[in-house]
Amino acid sequence: MFHKILTMLGASVVSLAAAPAENQPIRVLVWDEQQPQQHEGYAGKFLGDTIAAHLSKFPDLKVTSVNLASPEQGLDDATLDATDVIIWWGHIKHNEVTVPHTQAVVQRVLAGKLSLIPLHSAHFSRPFMRLMDERARLDAPGMIPEKERAGAKVDFATEFRRGTAKAGDPISPAVVKDGDTWRLVLPACVFPSWRADGAPSHVTTLLPEHPIAKGLPAKWDVAHTEMYSSPFHTPKPDAIIFHEKWDLGEEFPAGCLWNIGKGKVFYFRPGHETFGVYLQAEPLLVLTNAVRWMGR
Repeated sequence: MFHKILTMLGASVVSLAAAPAENQPIRVLVWDEQQPQQHEGYAGKFLGDTIAAHLSKFPDLKVTSVNLASPEQGLDDATLDATDVIIWWGHIKHNEVTVPHTQAVVQRVLAGKLSLIPLHSAHFSRPFMRLMDERARLDAPGMIPEKERAGAKVDFATEFRRGTAKAGDPISPAVVKDGDTWRLVLPACVFPSWRADGAPSHVTTLLPEHPIAKGLPAKWDVAHTEMYSSPFHTPKPDAIIFHEKWDLGEEFPAGCLWNIGKGKVFYFRPGHETFGVYLQAEPLLVLTNAVRWMGR
């Protein structure tokens, strides 16, 4: 249903702003649902405002900080048309973001007018999940066994879902044979387990030549973070730029990049509302690099 709505909306999303010229600043929107618990990790401030304050130091970036309580949730057409990249933090209020605002973000990403950087628990945010659904639909024919691919019928009617996963569960997205039709199972955008104990993660920069990794060491730590364990139930990324590991053995693809339609999505995993991950130099450099590369 949502896929059909997006298709119908395509013609109605007008006056989309072009990417900035080389001599114009990249327009960054930092979106944060603003949990009061963030004050614990960010010295009485909100996480989104902290990221925005850091990025605002650079003259090539024009940064705006909005939140769920902003007029039109900070996602009105005029604001989005004046944005090149959104950094998105959401945690427990995902469903409070309206469907029309979600659609407005998703359509602009698909059209190549906007890039999205969801952070940490924004794996469950509506814009990220909708875009993963879109990528899964694009990937679906290639998931059918090659010998059955020619002329195969695919049922795309599966509805949006936000669920759970256990270790050993079938990976989503997937295509499942149902009679003479292949049914698409949409990505759950989740993982088997997590720990919010603040243990450090050890990050490996897998693609040091990628612009998002510019200036990052080959190995670096996030001093205090929440753990997510693999596998990550999403479509296969086009690039995994960073990889995280914990002392108890869990691992996770920490920096995943997808091309979706004409746009880009970069998911960066480190975080937790009570740990000051985005006061640390390395995660901030990742975001700085990402908005510069994705905003042009």
